Amino acid sequence: MSDVGGLKDSPIKFGTDGWRAIIADEFTFANVRYCAQGTADYIKAAGLASRGMIVGYDTRFQSEAFAAAVAEVFAANEIKVRLASAPAPTPVIGYEIVQDEAAGSVVITSSHNPAQYSGFKVRTEYASAAPPEVLSQIEARIGESYGKDVPRLPLDVALSRGLVQKFDPKPAYIEHLGRLLDLEAIRDAGLCVVVDPMHGAGAGYLSELVGGGKTQVREIRGEHNPAFPGMHNPEPIPRNLEITAAAVKDYDAQVALVTDGDADRIGILDANGDFVNQLQTFALLAYYLLEVRGERGPLVKSITTTSMVDRLGELYDVPVHETPVGFKFLGPKMRETDALIAGEESGGFAFRGHLPERDGVLSGLYILDLMARKGNDLAAIIDELFGKVGAHYYDRDDITMTAAERDRIAQLLPTLEPKEIAGLPVSGYDRADGLRFVLPDGAWALIRLSGTEPLMRIYTEVRDEALVRPVLDAVRGLTSV
Repeated sequence: MSDVGGLKDSPIKFGTDGWRAIIADEFTFANVRYCAQGTADYIKAAGLASRGMIVGYDTRFQSEAFAAAVAEVFAANEIKVRLASAPAPTPVIGYEIVQDEAAGSVVITSSHNPAQYSGFKVRTEYASAAPPEVLSQIEARIGESYGKDVPRLPLDVALSRGLVQKFDPKPAYIEHLGRLLDLEAIRDAGLCVVVDPMHGAGAGYLSELVGGGKTQVREIRGEHNPAFPGMHNPEPIPRNLEITAAAVKDYDAQVALVTDGDADRIGILDANGDFVNQLQTFALLAYYLLEVRGERGPLVKSITTTSMVDRLGELYDVPVHETPVGFKFLGPKMRETDALIAGEESGGFAFRGHLPERDGVLSGLYILDLMARKGNDLAAIIDELFGKVGAHYYDRDDITMTAAERDRIAQLLPTLEPKEIAGLPVSGYDRADGLRFVLPDGAWALIRLSGTEPLMRIYTEVRDEALVRPVLDAVRGLTSV
């Protein structure tokens, strides 16, 4: 960090979805207050301060205290706050924005990151991830206040003056979901469902929504534990789901629904405990809306997700729009086009009639509704989908690296133009976000540097399962990592 002319450079930089950092290193109370002041300054400049803000938090270490610190800064800026009384999923806080017609929200969460991280997520008045132009303005205002005293009104004083009000966000959200689909039909479907909130903010939601009838809900890892034991990080991907797969077999379940740390993402296991990858899940959800529910509307996808969605667009005569990675791009495009669904490779999906925001809980409900309507065999439904769009196979490698290595890769990507990858001819290159290689018959591979972690991610989707590993290895070889 430099100190020029008495002004310090802020270390706070917003990535793919907010600012994330290691707790007690850069993620400190002081830095969270700078984030809150920068957000407050933006809200006031935008003329939205009178609408107030919603503040929520997840189950990570000190999240409740960090959220209180945000509320104190907003209150000192004469911005009224509704502060969640318990950990809640990010989309639950998002729905409260809509309910209250608030200026937006701040959620203290780092979503799927490892336990040592926390984060500061900003949502707009539309309950969508803040687009890049808003984040850049907030970031600039954080820089203006950085190193200066930030005003604070102690929480007990703010509560007594009515500037902060605590509330339970769950009831209104659950009532809303009951209007989006027939929950009673799911309760009567006779499913056995394993629910795994991964010790995160989604604990209890799916059990309350569809339990209590013929459908049995078996929740595991539902207690709050900021250490997230038994997993690398609270992300619903195979390396973290051995316990979940065992539970599927122990309970003879038809499906497992897994939500990440702030429950805005979903992971699915079938009756064999096999992972239904995120690209298949996106295609299943789009197929459900288009075929089973008979709805129509544009589909929005990030650059890292499935070409099956493009094929569904052709089959059902609906447009498909593609964006860079992150709901800061997907959300605005969804609003602009009145899209039926928006999705990304991370397992985050948003739906028309709800929010332009990822929601793992609603995604899980829609999967259960699909199973209840089409029969309980998820693998058979995937076969039916493949009968429409053809078989597609996907995987991803995550490679941790140093800052210097990351810089080297960033400089290398603009120069890479291989003619073939694992024997497949490369017909084009897309550098809208990372570097994507266009391969035959809708197949693709992509190199992308993470916007939230010191990682390089390599993705591929191909039509022959035997090619998945060779393509990933060949692409990694291009980077000499």
